[in-house]
Amino acid sequence: MAGMQHFDLIIVGGGLAGASLALALRDSRLRIALIESRPPCRPPGWDTRIYAVSPANAAFLEAIGAWKHLDPARMAPIRHMRVQGDGGGRLNFSAFETGVPELGWILESSLMAGEFWESAKRQANLTLFCPAAPAALEFRHDAALLHLADGTALSARLVVGADGRDSWTRQAAGLTAIDTPYGEQGVVANFATAKAPRDTAWQWFRDDGVLAWLPLPGKRISIVWSTPDARADELCALAPDDLCRRVAEAGQNTLGELQLLTPAAAFPLRLIRVPQTVAPRLALVGDAAHGIHPLSGHGINLGFQDARELAALLAAAPPWQDIGELRLLQRYQRARREETWLLQGTTDALRRLFKRGNAWRPLRHFGLNLTDHLPFVKNALTRYALGAI
Repeated sequence: MAGMQHFDLIIVGGGLAGASLALALRDSRLRIALIESRPPCRPPGWDTRIYAVSPANAAFLEAIGAWKHLDPARMAPIRHMRVQGDGGGRLNFSAFETGVPELGWILESSLMAGEFWESAKRQANLTLFCPAAPAALEFRHDAALLHLADGTALSARLVVGADGRDSWTRQAAGLTAIDTPYGEQGVVANFATAKAPRDTAWQWFRDDGVLAWLPLPGKRISIVWSTPDARADELCALAPDDLCRRVAEAGQNTLGELQLLTPAAAFPLRLIRVPQTVAPRLALVGDAAHGIHPLSGHGINLGFQDARELAALLAAAPPWQDIGELRLLQRYQRARREETWLLQGTTDALRRLFKRGNAWRPLRHFGLNLTDHLPFVKNALTRYALGAI
């Protein structure tokens, strides 16, 4: 086909999941194209898009060569986690009690994205198309054809959709997504604190939603307050001093007086289930494959594990193997389905259990306290979250 550029793999979406997949294949024989609308940029100050990265995924980022280049002065370990219900139930997690150095790491999205992008630009088997936008996708028996908006034509054995919750690739391929809005928004902001968080994350299950305080380096925290739409709008409209007071009071003044570092922003929360994440010559990773409530802190961890699993499968394929063959891709789908559905189901059930007006309030707080006094149950939950079992 004249004018057609040929690759083994095309990744649509250069965000964290898509870029990490490309980097994980840096030593493979595959010729890779990465399509992205714009390169990442660092906001001034501290990024309000913050992720909790599990130890298993820190190991993945180390394996793909990215972890060692991340600025440790912009990262905070989590060694303790305090969970509290609005009826007095408590549950505490400790890295020391679990026998690990950290429960996780708090990182800015743009910190990771910038490093991934710089590594991708140096990758010998990777061609970046940026700025670029997909316009048409066609599947044939021997290849997938992708046409970009500027007229560029690409072909590959496999196309991976890593282009987010409203994935263009998923829609172009005709894969169904069951999208359930929660009627809630996640309000995010960063604050300076009077007291240092000391490697501790807090989570409060309240009548007005779930509030998480995540440690940043020094005397700083980032918050995610998952709350109904009307309350989210109200929080975002508050004057800075009023917002600081509201967040401090909601967190029981745990770290003393707060000072706003970044304006509050909000994003809608949705549960997205994708029954089929693969098709002939197509696979989905990251938010294109699943959407989950932020109370679990597992959103980006699921995406990184998607990338790790798919990269391992593709890198191990012998030269004669067609990497776009459905039977091969179904192995990836089976490997990722259980964890994804388990975490989606668990977080959705927790959200419902602690939802305002729920009649099970006394029982849910009894459950928190009981779990806190059963070390073998608590350690099993912690080690699962860490990716250790």
